[in-house]
Amino acid sequence: MAISVVMPALELTQETGKLVAWRKEEGEPVAKGEVLLEVETDKAVVEIEAAADGILAGVKAVAGDIIPVGKTIAWILSPGETPPQEDAPRDSAKTAATARKQPAQSAPAAAESAYRGAKISPKARRLAREHNIDIARVRGTGPEGEILASDILALAEFASNEGPSSGELKSLSSVARLMAERTTQSWTTVPHFFVVREIDAGPLIQALEKARASANKTASVRVTYTDFLVALIARVLLKHPRINSSWAGTGIRPNKDVNIALAMAVDDGVVTGILQNADRLELSQIAVQRQGLAERAKVGQLRQADIAGGTFTISNLGMYQVDAFSAIIVPPQAAILAVGSICDRVVPVAGQPTIRPILAFTLSCDHRVIDGARAAQFLADLADAVRDPAKHVR
Repeated sequence: MAISVVMPALELTQETGKLVAWRKEEGEPVAKGEVLLEVETDKAVVEIEAAADGILAGVKAVAGDIIPVGKTIAWILSPGETPPQEDAPRDSAKTAATARKQPAQSAPAAAESAYRGAKISPKARRLAREHNIDIARVRGTGPEGEILASDILALAEFASNEGPSSGELKSLSSVARLMAERTTQSWTTVPHFFVVREIDAGPLIQALEKARASANKTASVRVTYTDFLVALIARVLLKHPRINSSWAGTGIRPNKDVNIALAMAVDDGVVTGILQNADRLELSQIAVQRQGLAERAKVGQLRQADIAGGTFTISNLGMYQVDAFSAIIVPPQAAILAVGSICDRVVPVAGQPTIRPILAFTLSCDHRVIDGARAAQFLADLADAVRDPAKHVR
């Protein structure tokens, strides 16, 4: 039985994907689960596995092609089988002759023809109609000049402000464009509220120093504060399943796994890499996986497993000497924790002013899923874990 190979949807809002490379040649046998091709989305380059055993045939796309999600680009066949027949192409000469006989189009018809022929995403096409924007005047910022929804929205906002142009619009990379779209969607649709907790980081500092001192000197991965926080937060989330839940449109969906997403800076913006089942990982395993995610993110080669299934996000700007900040939630997750730097502060200890290393946490919450009391209790338990990290982390 012929099995179609289609451009997969790796993201909820993905409309197209770019074929980076075939790992198999036409006529070559493939095995189920074997890497068949590489696809680039707005977030990463992802390896796609074959869905069945067979022979690759009927390849209809080459590296560099931008392909709509769901479109068949090849087939996996049994020996002796041929690719299914497709609709025969129209006679181009006949089509051209017919076109010459047609009367000149009216202005509305010509505009509609432009909409049909332009390289434009379906969402952008709809937005252009809604905002009465002539796409013939739009310079697309997508692959090969494709007009994207963000291009239309930018022009619509400019038109509403009626401001003079100060220069040519600077196009965004795919990563930066996706970040702009998602943060805008989250900030305008998710009811955010924020809870802040300052914690004495002295025990955490000691635990990190001890972990580094006891680590194998030949180890290639250095344990960081982020690794400790991933381990601690993942275990605290087990006690707070509501914080680890997602908004599902009409209700709350608990997540059975604790998959920690780490916000990571790259040249063109921020991407998130996922540590799957982080509550089950030892500190050294977290360090190794975190470094692997960071290295793949820098070169734009995050895999499908690296970007899927996050249930809670950590954004750590402590290494940039940021005292505290508020982060934007990554839907459909219900919360994100912003981590600042460890700063020496004068605080009262036993009634006396004392200098202690203080760490600020800011928890951004989706009020549809989490209330203030739940958020406060989560931070209280996280503070207890930071005060005694050795009790929770191996």
